Amino acid sequence: MTNGEFLDRFRVTEPMLGQLTGAAISKGGDYSDLYFEYSTYGDLLLKDNEVTSGGFHIDYGVGIRTLKGDRTGYAYSENTEMEDMLCAAKAAAQIAGSEGAGRYPGYDHTGTPALRDFYPASRNWRDCGSAEYIAALKKLESMILEKDGRAVKIIAKLSWSESEIMMYNSYGELSCDFRPLGSIVATAIFSENGKNENKTSSRSFRMGSEMITDGLLQEMAEEVVSGIDDRFAAVRPKGGRMPVVMGAGASGILLHEAMGHSFEADFIRKGQSVFSGMQGRRICDPSISIVDDGTLLYNRGACNYDDEGIPGQKTYMVKDGVLESFLHDRISAAHFGVPSTGNGRRESFRYYPIPRMRATYMENGGSAQEDLIASVKKGIYVDEFSNGQVKIGEGDFTFYVKSGYMIENGRLTAPVKDINIIGNGPQALADITGVGNDLVVDNGTWTCGKDQSVPVSCGIPTVLVKSLTVGGE
Repeated sequence: MTNGEFLDRFRVTEPMLGQLTGAAISKGGDYSDLYFEYSTYGDLLLKDNEVTSGGFHIDYGVGIRTLKGDRTGYAYSENTEMEDMLCAAKAAAQIAGSEGAGRYPGYDHTGTPALRDFYPASRNWRDCGSAEYIAALKKLESMILEKDGRAVKIIAKLSWSESEIMMYNSYGELSCDFRPLGSIVATAIFSENGKNENKTSSRSFRMGSEMITDGLLQEMAEEVVSGIDDRFAAVRPKGGRMPVVMGAGASGILLHEAMGHSFEADFIRKGQSVFSGMQGRRICDPSISIVDDGTLLYNRGACNYDDEGIPGQKTYMVKDGVLESFLHDRISAAHFGVPSTGNGRRESFRYYPIPRMRATYMENGGSAQEDLIASVKKGIYVDEFSNGQVKIGEGDFTFYVKSGYMIENGRLTAPVKDINIIGNGPQALADITGVGNDLVVDNGTWTCGKDQSVPVSCGIPTVLVKSLTVGGE
């Protein structure tokens, strides 16, 4: 879509945009911006070969923000009639007030597209009928049943969205973005000898409906049934402090939760993060580099532009063991006198943007997975996490492990379950003594819920942490 088509979608002109941002800073604001959104959402839920629910809805409106020093004024309208938008702009101006002083530098990309489209879609979700999607869910269910007859209940869900986003600010910068997102989740409950176990597989991409292929469905079906024998045989091990090997891929959620949030610059600006004041210092082994990336093709966390109109980019939080950068929106960037890293994100036009992660992962090291496992005399290997809790200020975390194995004399032995991993983010980072060469960015349906919900992804190669507390027997 062209800029003109976006303007037509929201029934506005560039002079009208200028009038709105002018009204938003009319009480002495330093900066104002507009966030227009037209989103369509659809979903279907299949249980035991029956479609039990489905829906389609539209969200439309504009959010108007005014910044004055550290003060934020925000208001929104669920229509784009000029009279209503002006009322919202004046409300934002009034909330921000006239006290304080700030500087919010502009960016020289007025009216230009992103350098690259990270999520081109060849088939729009809203243009395809539900019959095609129902057939795909039923095929996925059949594939799971064919692979393991112990499945007694299967739940499969398809959800999708397409968002047309237009952003404009008081520097005259206009940015437009079309954002597709599709997600499939399958959960199976297996029964054997009176015991039940469950397994879930999910995939999510910023793609059109072309993402639904037989290859993807087969991959998910195989993932759902893999490891079920070990889950039935798993035991709860004895707890204590021990080495922990974290498997490649989904273990990256610990990186996101226990470390990534502490790099978000609103926490840094307010002195609430354990990493406050540590930029430029060595915080871990030189083999470790941690990235937050908005440029991965088709990735759930990809951003052509963030929600403040900053082009998508790749940001090193840690480079060769040194704390390189925090994750900035326009407010924190102005506070620290640095460029925004493109991490200003929001759930919808009803919310103002705050620093949020995109795709957070650790880059490859030089070790083979089998060598890291072989180096452990007694410990555990974990490859799938569930719920967790993190304290941003202290960096303390607790995560529930859904599956893993004992490591005894350098070999994987008994499968384990029902354990917690307990530690401190900065200390765990400092205690990583080996980084694998097998990075996997997990393409599951990860969603971050820091006051607002936004799609993200995470990843990690196999890593060895020399000591964590394992909560077991």
